[in-house]
Amino acid sequence: MLKRFGVSLEDDLLDQFDSLCDKQGYTNRSEAIRDLIRNALINKEWLEGTEETTGVVMIVYDHHQYHMAQKMTNLQHEHFTNIIASLHSHLDHHNCVEIILLRGKAKEIQPIADSIVSTKGVKYGHFIPATTGKFI
Repeated sequence: MLKRFGVSLEDDLLDQFDSLCDKQGYTNRSEAIRDLIRNALINKEWLEGTEETTGVVMIVYDHHQYHMAQKMTNLQHEHFTNIIASLHSHLDHHNCVEIILLRGKAKEIQPIADSIVSTKGVKYGHFIPATTGKFI
């Protein structure tokens, strides 16, 4: 069931919002506002840290660097209850990209993601918190 409500904005703010909607490909303001609300609810979910959630870690590293592949494998085995999948791909002769899917309470998986990203030898690392979708 959809409900309608009104939003009042200054002209400049509305113009910027419309420009953002166009740039990101939204067909209407409602869909963009729904996404903003969902993102705020996901942020709340992460701040509270008590509900089951999910997230993705992406790292790039040189597999020739001393024991990097083994370090990544060991980290994933240490946290096998929270790491539910991973994808490893070769970018070139030296560099690999790895995508690691985590699941658990935010307060459990954030430190795991941080330890993966901060592993010596990781050239680039980024964690993207997400949601299981249960509460939005």
